Amino acid sequence: MPIYKKGWKEDLGNYRPVTLTSVPGKVMEQITLSAITQHVQDNQMIRPSQHGFMKGKSCLTNLISFYVKVTLLVDEQKAVDFVYLDLSKAFGFVFHSILLEKLAAHGSDKRTLCWVKTGWMARPNELW
Repeated sequence: MPIYKKGWKEDLGNYRPVTLTSVPGKVMEQITLSAITQHVQDNQMIRPSQHGFMKGKSCLTNLISFYVKVTLLVDEQKAVDFVYLDLSKAFGFVFHSILLEKLAAHGSDKRTLCWVKTGWMARPNELW
């Protein structure tokens, strides 16, 4: 049964689809997440300044880091320009084939890529 989000209840676009994922699938997702996270950390593929989607970091740690850097620059009487983008829900609009290409470029083998793609293909609401 779809779950209502907000807006007109008559508009089907205002409902979130519900899927039941198998327990083995959830376990494999956690194992994969752990392996990818470890690979990314070991190979320093993400800068230390990255806060989004990082364990132990959040919007708050991002704002604190930003505040400290801006304060230092202002104290040194340097110009400060910044742009903040709201990329919420952006992952659903990314072509996942591009993400697979990036995984391949960073050393994932074909077997792993096939396994990841097969897992994602079970979710029809994502872009390929």
